Order: sequence, then C-alpha cells, then structure tokens
Amino acid sequence: MEMKKVAALFLVIVLVSGGCSRMFYTEQRVLSGGAMGAAGGALIGVAAGSAAIGAAAGGGAGLVAGYAYDQYQKSRGRP
Repeated sequence: MEMKKVAALFLVIVLVSGGCSRMFYTEQRVLSGGAMGAAGGALIGVAAGSAAIGAAAGGGAGLVAGYAYDQYQKSRGRP
C-alpha cells in the first residue's frame, strides 16, 4: 500500500513539473532539483519508515542542489 502512495506522489510531481515550461532557467532547475529530491527522499523514507519526512528532506536538498547547478551553468556562460 505504501508503494502506491509513493508512485502517486511521483506522478503528481512529474505532472506539475511538466507545467513549468514557461519558467526561466533558474526556476526550472531549482524546481526540477526539488522534485527529484522529493521523489528520491520519499523512496528512501519508505525504507526508513516515513515517506513524508524523506520527501521533505530530499526536496529541500534538491532545491539547494538545483540552485547550485544553475549557478554552475551560468558561470560557464550558459543560460
């Protein structure tokens, strides 16, 4: 039953992220990082006992990683 919740959460994240096509590069990278982090954190959280806490921690880490990646790309002269 718990895996169905994780799959549903992942599907929602993917669908919401798909609606962000008119965002600027920074916003896309930060949001994508947060979504991937939340999905990964939820999967790890299922194994550890709490998908919600895992998703929250993974989402926060993903936001930071997405922003860092954006800054790296900009330092290389990419949009």
